[in-house]
Amino acid sequence: MPHYDVVILGAGAAGMMAAIEAGKRGRQVLVVDHAKYAGEKIRISGGGRCNFTNVNATVDKGRDRFLSNNPRFALSALSRYTPDMFIAMVRDHGISFHEKTLGQLFCDGPATQINTMMLGEMRKAGVTLVLETGIEKVERDESGDGFALRLTTSSVTCDSLVVATGGKSIPKMGATGLGYQVAAQFGLRVTDTRPALVPLTFETGALERLKELSGIAADAIVRHGKTAFEEALLFTHRGLSGPSILQISSYWREGDPIAVDLLPHQDAAEVLRQARKTTPKVQIQTVLASVLPKKLAQLLGDELDLGGMVGDFSDKKLALVEQKLKNWTLKPVGSEGYRTAEVTLGGVDTRDLDAKTMAARNVPGLFFVGEVVDVTGWLGGYNFQWAWASGWAAGQVA
Repeated sequence: MPHYDVVILGAGAAGMMAAIEAGKRGRQVLVVDHAKYAGEKIRISGGGRCNFTNVNATVDKGRDRFLSNNPRFALSALSRYTPDMFIAMVRDHGISFHEKTLGQLFCDGPATQINTMMLGEMRKAGVTLVLETGIEKVERDESGDGFALRLTTSSVTCDSLVVATGGKSIPKMGATGLGYQVAAQFGLRVTDTRPALVPLTFETGALERLKELSGIAADAIVRHGKTAFEEALLFTHRGLSGPSILQISSYWREGDPIAVDLLPHQDAAEVLRQARKTTPKVQIQTVLASVLPKKLAQLLGDELDLGGMVGDFSDKKLALVEQKLKNWTLKPVGSEGYRTAEVTLGGVDTRDLDAKTMAARNVPGLFFVGEVVDVTGWLGGYNFQWAWASGWAAGQVA
């Protein structure tokens, strides 16, 4: 039975980084994945351009941008493997990139460049990669110190086992709950999981009302409680999507409303007073269409149900319109689920892991990295940075 120093389950971002770092230390490393290709999520990310990190995913700027039952858990790994360190690797491989809004870094070319880079670094570190291979059984080996794995193609043993299997998001790409099963098998707690960074959906009646807006985008501030995100909002045939909605979905829970400001950084009251003064003989829908997409303006006007010309509107009526523009309240009934979720919220409980090494506190030699852990970043490169940082941390000691 072949023996390795380290076996890594999962050839995604975190798994490949852990493999590279362990291999650099002279460890004999095997990476196993059931997919046909390594780094499938990398390949499709960022619209095929891979939003590979965010310059703000640092301890000082990003400490409130990672969700977890213990948000401070991520800070150790993030402080020791920073965005600048991954950017340096990208530059060393001659990959050109650009910064978009809010610190997001994207490849100028295809996302596969990042896969090629990681695979090249793995080869340089002497890592063995086995694809299209399932994991049938994981247990302690006969010595009780290492691990024995039965794969669909063979059986292997190892001293250290790194679980980098990801979460449940995008099952069509092979996502499973294997990492959570391994954690539970070895006595680690797993927090409740749910889809995150995912479009929100509405009940049939609301969809009927909103169907004419499908495909329309608008700049907006979307709020849930005290949390708010200012980015684009997109109406779909199922409900709402776009960056602001994906962001708020990580905080939203079933039964909760969300509030939408359709005129961010604009004084809606002043817009309406000026319209009453300069175009008094138009309907409110026409006024709204001067600052919003026409179909959205029509829908809001219909919901307001305020007839007559805007020149005849009292201050009280204008206040109702302002409220609709700045605090349009909607109540989603669900999300599109793991099918389209970019990440999984929740996972292996951080109370059972060492923040510096990602090792299981009570199971020597067992590590969990990346999305399988109860650490979920904001949209825009934060989850990749967590994958690189947590994989790097485990790779220093596994």
